[in-house]
Amino acid sequence: MKKNVFYRIVYIIGILAVLIGAIDPLEGSLVIVGGSLLLSISVYGRKDAFKKFFLLSTILIVIGVAIMFFLSSLGGFGGTSELSWAWGLFILPYPVGWLLTVVLLIIQAIRSIKNKRSS
Repeated sequence: MKKNVFYRIVYIIGILAVLIGAIDPLEGSLVIVGGSLLLSISVYGRKDAFKKFFLLSTILIVIGVAIMFFLSSLGGFGGTSELSWAWGLFILPYPVGWLLTVVLLIIQAIRSIKNKRSS
């Protein structure tokens, strides 16, 4: 029972981090990475059916944020930078992973509501 409470708390903190980080996706990227990691840990601990999808979204977010920081260290892209706007495509795993996380959270919320109504 204690284990379920722990994973539930980690899950809620992960949700809050993913949503709060989205207020400023650039500055909040590390908060989103942390929240995504917490969500993945909690769904693996609870043996959720979507655990592989949460892991995929976490990997996408981590890769996208790492590339974003790398490009930023090179001076960014587009505008007066030496790198063209096309380099921005390498950051796409970050928003795709975030959207996948949000969709998974919505699906889980709907499943939870349906389970409560049927029981």
